[in-house]
Amino acid sequence: MLRSTVTENGAVKGFAGTDARITVYKGIPYAAPPVGENRWKAPQPVENWEGVRECYDFAPIPTQRTPGADPNAFYSKEWHVDSEIPMSEDGLYLNIWTPAKSADEKLPVMLWIHGGGMQEGYGYEMEFDGERMASRGVILVSICYRLNIFAFLSHPELTAEDPEHPTNFALLDMAEAIRWCRRNIANFGGDPENITIFGQSGGGDAVHFLCYSPQTKGLFKRAIIQSAGVNALKYPNVMYITSNGRSMSDAEAIGVKFFEFLGIKSLAEARALDANYLLKKYNEFGFQNVGAPVVDGKFVTDFPFNDCINNKAHDVDIMFSATADEFMFGPSDEKELGEAIKDYCGEYADEYYKNIKYMVGSDDAAALRKASVFSMFHAGNRLSAELFAKNGRKVWFALFDPYIPGDASGAFHSCDLWFEFETLMKCYRPFDGHHFDVARKMCNCWTNFAKTGNPNGNDADGTPMPEWRPYTPEDPHAMIFGDEVGMELETDRLIRHILDTNLKIIGK
Repeated sequence: MLRSTVTENGAVKGFAGTDARITVYKGIPYAAPPVGENRWKAPQPVENWEGVRECYDFAPIPTQRTPGADPNAFYSKEWHVDSEIPMSEDGLYLNIWTPAKSADEKLPVMLWIHGGGMQEGYGYEMEFDGERMASRGVILVSICYRLNIFAFLSHPELTAEDPEHPTNFALLDMAEAIRWCRRNIANFGGDPENITIFGQSGGGDAVHFLCYSPQTKGLFKRAIIQSAGVNALKYPNVMYITSNGRSMSDAEAIGVKFFEFLGIKSLAEARALDANYLLKKYNEFGFQNVGAPVVDGKFVTDFPFNDCINNKAHDVDIMFSATADEFMFGPSDEKELGEAIKDYCGEYADEYYKNIKYMVGSDDAAALRKASVFSMFHAGNRLSAELFAKNGRKVWFALFDPYIPGDASGAFHSCDLWFEFETLMKCYRPFDGHHFDVARKMCNCWTNFAKTGNPNGNDADGTPMPEWRPYTPEDPHAMIFGDEVGMELETDRLIRHILDTNLKIIGK
């Protein structure tokens, strides 16, 4: 096994994973600590080290709200179980799980970008253990990157200091991590020409931005976008402005106001502030205003949904997925049905209301409310898949919809992570045999896609898995990872109506 190797900055030593066929390297720096003068700068080069770096422990997580601080919070019980996890602004490190026995194997590489709205989270949460993916013949790389106020501050002084990298520091970190893999992953047995980036939620948003940025063209071969919020729906009106990006002028103006809120007048003063104090003031100021990607004209040249519409994505293999019940959207019981529909459909309220009445076949308000509820992330991610297909791209779409035991309401946002990484044994939930069967097949599909751009292949016993066909407008099938696994034609008339109306609005 490849327990020791070298990077461009020095020698590293890993250790045998729980599966002794896998070597694990934890806490390898891919950029210099973004502290002091490096705060709010593009990633800087790592300094070389002498001797052998023992990569036995994960690095501190980037500065954020303490994971698990509220033990009663839903995701605290799910995986943020350690509220004493070390945390530091010095957080630009990656972790590698490799099955290679030698450095010349040229294995496919999967680079994982965690979620958390680019505000929180980290690359080695308990559900992200890379051993099961690596056991299928790929190298799994997980990264940490700058978050919240450290990730997206814009200010005229920053623009003047480095016009080519004025903001979007989290995205710059991710791009640097990919470049690090291209320069170094061959020494871990990987193929730098076969890199798949994949991410979920905020990480899925990030993959969107990376797929369109002129600064990342040619860096990776495939992309998997899971439960991304930037898949904006024009109708109903549920567009996420913050995750879609902000204009540079607006972002700079907000940065100036943030400095005023801090009681400072210069970038030098801001860089001298304690990181935890800065985070506290950021949360008081309102993270929605200053903690999201910016259309800076350099790394991000347009809102990602516009790039999706206009077929601006890099020439990469692409897959989308969503869970069936994440962020359900519909009229609330507290308002009259028509008023609620008008609130989120705007000028298209009458059309939406007529469609709901047609589907229900009555005027019963309770039935109409029930019928109008849909998963906006399901609809948004399916819309992106349809746009890719209409633009002539080969695209795959998956919907995750099994019964989830324990504290849950359906296939909730992020529950698919236990399955794709095949880490169900780490979860408190009483999963049974069929859940493990779904997880095995899902992990197979994700790693097959990374190998060839096609998720199809054989199961562990050599028998073919259920066929997964590409998504097309003429054949809008999805692979359903439910209590069983198989293809299913889109039959939800409300989702179809939402897709068709959006396509009409944007001229597709």
